Amino acid sequence: MVVKRSGDRVPFDLTKVESGIRSAAKGRPLDEECIAAVAGDVADGVRAAGGDVSSEFIGMAILDHLRTLDPVAYVRFASVYKGFENPADFEREIGLLTKSSPPKPSPV
Repeated sequence: MVVKRSGDRVPFDLTKVESGIRSAAKGRPLDEECIAAVAGDVADGVRAAGGDVSSEFIGMAILDHLRTLDPVAYVRFASVYKGFENPADFEREIGLLTKSSPPKPSPV
């Protein structure tokens, strides 16, 4: 089960993960095989975690993959996942993206 930010619990949905990645990667050089591989890795991580996982766990797992695969898809996904509201949010995320180490999860 996935525990959403609202506290609701919903079943893990692989197609929802693939859809989110596909939307972020639209027009980018990530083919369906790559999208399916990322979604599969995320699903494996969810299974390995066992029990309930947070939606943040899933979002960060997707971002970790996109960070190395396609920086534009990463920023697109982050803008929806993190709810960007102004250009400064994009600037901050691009700054995090260009750092040599992965960003730390936000406390939610």
